[in-house]
Amino acid sequence: MNFEGLDPGLAEYAPAMHSALDPVLDAHLNPSLLQNVELDPEGVALEALPVQESVHIMEGVYSELHSVVAEVGVPVTVSHFDLHEEMLWVGSHGGHATSFFGPTLERYSSFQVNSSDEIRQIQSLENGILFLTKNNLKYMARGGLIIFDYLLDESEDMQSLLLTDSSMLLVGGLQNHILEIDLNTVQETQKYAVETPGVAIMRQTNRFFFCGHTSGKISLRDLRTFKVEHEFDAFSGSLSDFDVHGNLLASCGFSSRLTGLACDRFLKVYDLRMMRAITPLQVHVDPAFLRFIPTYTSRLAIISQSGQCQFCEPTGLANPADIFHVNPVGPLLMTFDVSASKQALAFGDSEGCVHLWTDSPEPSFNPYSRETEFALPCLVDSLPPLDWSQDLLPLSLIPVPLTTDTLLSDWPAANSAPAPRLYLTFGPKVGRAPPVDAEILRTMKKVGFIGYAPNPRTRLRNQIPYRLKESDSEFDSFSKVTESPIGREEEPHLHMVSKKYRKVTIKYSKLGLEDFDFKHYNKTLFAGLEPHIPNAYCNCMIQVLYFLEPVRCLIQNHLCQKEFCLACELGFLFHMLDLSRGDPCQGSNFLRAFRTIPEASALGLILADSDEASGKGNLARLIQRWNRFILTQLHQDMQELEVPQAYRGAASSSFCSSGDSVIGQLFSCEMENCSLCRCGSETVRASSTLLFTLSYPEGSNSDKTGKNCDFAQVLKRSICLEQNTQAWCDNCEKYQPTIQTRNIRHLPDILVINCEVNSLKEADFWRMQADVAFKMAIKKHSGEISKNTELALADWKELGSPEGMLRCPSIEELKNVWLPFSIRMKLTKNKGLDVCNWTDGDEMQWGPARAEEEHGVYVYDLMATVVHILDSRTGGSLVAHIKVGETYHQRKEGVTHQQWYLFNDFLIEPIDKHEAVQFDMNWKVPAILYYTKRNLNSKYNLNIKNPIEASVLMAEASLARKQRKTHTTFIPLMLNEMPQVGDLVGLDAEFVTLNEEEAELRSDGTKSTIKPSQMSVARITCVRGQGPNEGIPFIDDYISTQEQVVDYLTQYSGIKPGDLDAKISSKHLTTLKSTYLKLRFLIDIGVKFVGHGLQKDFRVINLMVPKDQVLDTVYLFHMPRKRMISLRFLAWYFLDLKIQGETHDSIEDARTALQLYQKYLELSKNGTEPESFHKVLKGLYEKGRKMDWKVPEPEGQTSPKNAAVFSSVLAL
Repeated sequence: MNFEGLDPGLAEYAPAMHSALDPVLDAHLNPSLLQNVELDPEGVALEALPVQESVHIMEGVYSELHSVVAEVGVPVTVSHFDLHEEMLWVGSHGGHATSFFGPTLERYSSFQVNSSDEIRQIQSLENGILFLTKNNLKYMARGGLIIFDYLLDESEDMQSLLLTDSSMLLVGGLQNHILEIDLNTVQETQKYAVETPGVAIMRQTNRFFFCGHTSGKISLRDLRTFKVEHEFDAFSGSLSDFDVHGNLLASCGFSSRLTGLACDRFLKVYDLRMMRAITPLQVHVDPAFLRFIPTYTSRLAIISQSGQCQFCEPTGLANPADIFHVNPVGPLLMTFDVSASKQALAFGDSEGCVHLWTDSPEPSFNPYSRETEFALPCLVDSLPPLDWSQDLLPLSLIPVPLTTDTLLSDWPAANSAPAPRLYLTFGPKVGRAPPVDAEILRTMKKVGFIGYAPNPRTRLRNQIPYRLKESDSEFDSFSKVTESPIGREEEPHLHMVSKKYRKVTIKYSKLGLEDFDFKHYNKTLFAGLEPHIPNAYCNCMIQVLYFLEPVRCLIQNHLCQKEFCLACELGFLFHMLDLSRGDPCQGSNFLRAFRTIPEASALGLILADSDEASGKGNLARLIQRWNRFILTQLHQDMQELEVPQAYRGAASSSFCSSGDSVIGQLFSCEMENCSLCRCGSETVRASSTLLFTLSYPEGSNSDKTGKNCDFAQVLKRSICLEQNTQAWCDNCEKYQPTIQTRNIRHLPDILVINCEVNSLKEADFWRMQADVAFKMAIKKHSGEISKNTELALADWKELGSPEGMLRCPSIEELKNVWLPFSIRMKLTKNKGLDVCNWTDGDEMQWGPARAEEEHGVYVYDLMATVVHILDSRTGGSLVAHIKVGETYHQRKEGVTHQQWYLFNDFLIEPIDKHEAVQFDMNWKVPAILYYTKRNLNSKYNLNIKNPIEASVLMAEASLARKQRKTHTTFIPLMLNEMPQVGDLVGLDAEFVTLNEEEAELRSDGTKSTIKPSQMSVARITCVRGQGPNEGIPFIDDYISTQEQVVDYLTQYSGIKPGDLDAKISSKHLTTLKSTYLKLRFLIDIGVKFVGHGLQKDFRVINLMVPKDQVLDTVYLFHMPRKRMISLRFLAWYFLDLKIQGETHDSIEDARTALQLYQKYLELSKNGTEPESFHKVLKGLYEKGRKMDWKVPEPEGQTSPKNAAVFSSVLAL
């Protein structure tokens, strides 16, 4: 409530006004009100007070039920009905809070909130109560314990608070701003400016924030931006109170008279549908408080300070018969509140009394209140006193609860014995501190209690020898010492995990990714993939598909008109991987399209951020389901052979036939499924599958004898599956036991296998077969196996060559190996299938071309394995071993050879080929296998024809329904303006935030970024860099998004809510794919992009642009080891332009970047005079330091705005 203009007598209250209260009762104070109030012992005893008689309540009519004293003589300043429990809270002028339980107003708790200031507002939350004083916000439990105490600036004069949601709070008062406070972090998140003299009352509906000002105005503000949408000038003097219900706003206040302020008996009522005032409501009391009580109708309760209360309809006439009187003990009513159930009204007066009025004998304060927790009764008073001076006093008189647990005082002797201080040597081992060197003791000199001695130089400086565990010797082929706390305490098995297999994370600084050294993890020219994007668990499988040469080529030749086509997005990602020279890429656009596929969500392939971080999902099962899904989805996308209409440059792929997609030709295996009923009826059905799942022999885990079962036998059993099941028989016309068998008609070019090692049973089978294979290999190579586990330099050079493959393996290379590098498959004439392991020795015996001489015989080579690295804390990670072929090395490194690599997100490292088939089931579990036919690439046309043509730059229709030609901000390129190699194009992009940044505070107060914010491109602008229309944009696309935007960043992006919504936007709205194709065409044609901070723009757009096609003004006007300079400051310094006044505009920024580039060429004489330009930069930095890098406030805006662009567009 706003107290300005109230009774002047209130100013007489002071903190010391009740310091010398007489214990004798006030003459006009009803003694029955003093229940539960302690008086001076010499005063009246509580037992002598008369008990209040029961009050008769008429149903439906408000009347007084109970009255109680909160604090004798101290005015009640605020009252509040608890929204979660049956309690009433009151705050006093002395900063004391008291709560009463139930309609009987039994005292529940009472505690001091502030020592000097009165309590101005109370708000109940689920776990406690918020109290607002003049410059303090305190959150306390209902029992009085402090949860947090937030001190505001001493100059603040806070009046009201408003809870906007469960964790955000607005606090306003008599100053020119409103604070937004996050209750979770107890930090100020934002400060909104308001007009002076500030805000005294705040309300909220689902449409607006309502702010009542002491000047008599009520402002309606936007829920998201807090900007003023409407304003009502209610009273000329001051505002006393207002309330909102439905489409009505009612207010009361004071009007200016000749003699000063006078209480206005006309309530101002406003219709929120038409945003105008309706007929004022004349009442018969002096209104100080008002509340809507919408029980049967939208009744208003109007309360005066003298205790008169009148009910009336806001759009009707007030009836004097509807007035009832509250009998305050003091002269004035100070506060008023209505319960959530509308069954109870609470009044607080200036003498500290609280009056409860209800419309029923047994009211409830809330529709659904939770049970209130009461303190347990104290049992101490009921126990007999014990005299400790009596030695014979039996201790059994002290009641002790009966328990079977060990008492805390019952210490074992081992814990009570003195022990020397222990020190940590390595891992979990501890021992006595090492003795001091005798030479040190001999030469030591004491000064007081401190000894000094020269260093005897018996060991290296700052080093101490580690005592390694004896058991570590069996893992000598792996690096044991972990780089992170993982493995040192929680999971001992991670000691055996090589560092390169562990989960890699990006360490973010305040520069983001700019100073993170990716080259430390990847010294090759192949591109890794970043893992911080949601659902990036599939990074390893994307790499596997990319290094299949036919898949890489056919996917990049595909282009269709679907907005979210996984084949198109995967082709764009493959193009980025082709262009990269070791820099990591991210699959954000591909994963964005992946999240929109309904089948992916139905299969549980889309993980929530919390599940991905905590490792709740089983990654091995997840990646195998993803493998089946992506092959099926690509097969369906590639089957659409019609020429797209939207993208006229796309044509049907040269790979495709009329009957099937190329994915089908590569991966599909044609089969015959035979069902034989016991009646003799046989049904044959043709089908195809894109992958197989391993089916392990029954009882394999119970057979501990070590029976040999090679991989080829298990694979044959899985492909030619035979099982007994119930199936429908047309002959018997019912379900019958049938024998179902599967025969192969045609083998795929790429054999994909899901391992399905999902339980200990399958893991034990792999472990047992690897042990049997190891023993057999030892016998076979007895006397020939090299004991040395290290590879010589010559051996590394020979990796991948026939000579290098024939060297004798070491013992470490034979451990945990069951998987063959090659398998031989033959289709027999009777539709049977023969499968056997194929080794190097077999190839020497039969010859390399032997398999192709006989029809139906094929040799498959292992191309990739995807494995699950176990970690019970995080769910582990997925990595891939991939044999990279000759064509990839030829493109990237200019050499022709094959090599196995480990792909662990952005970590890429060459490995020995034996490491790809070694599976220690304690930490490395196989998930997916890829085998390819010999000479696979020779069967397909591997030429990539760019399907994107110049027609993508032509004019296109907007997705927005309300866009008009007068709103056009760009002119599409004409045929004679098509860009050529080396043409300049000004580029700028704006972004919105999809997910907020996740960060934590370290113990030293610095912030550590755990996960960066996820951005999405919202607007892309391209401006002509030459020609008669130089500076005129030819692309200005707003990108429609289906994902939830958490922050539009309007101050920095200029994007407002609704701009990206096709239903209400007036902008030129397109899909991300459409604009992406335009930029891809410009990149492929060879234009040079000019902009400011283009590295981040291209990163969020998900584009890889060659460095020689980027002219970034951030780096052109930058001195080494100095700060980066903003575009706004550069434009002011060099061009005398003042841009980015209120918000950013991408057209303005792109055109300014072009002008800065022209200025750079002018100052550096086209780069021929670097020394003179260096002097210019020194002057720039000196001026920036003097100006604190801030542009002076403009007297008049001189920067080129969109109005110039609009006029140019209309003229053309």
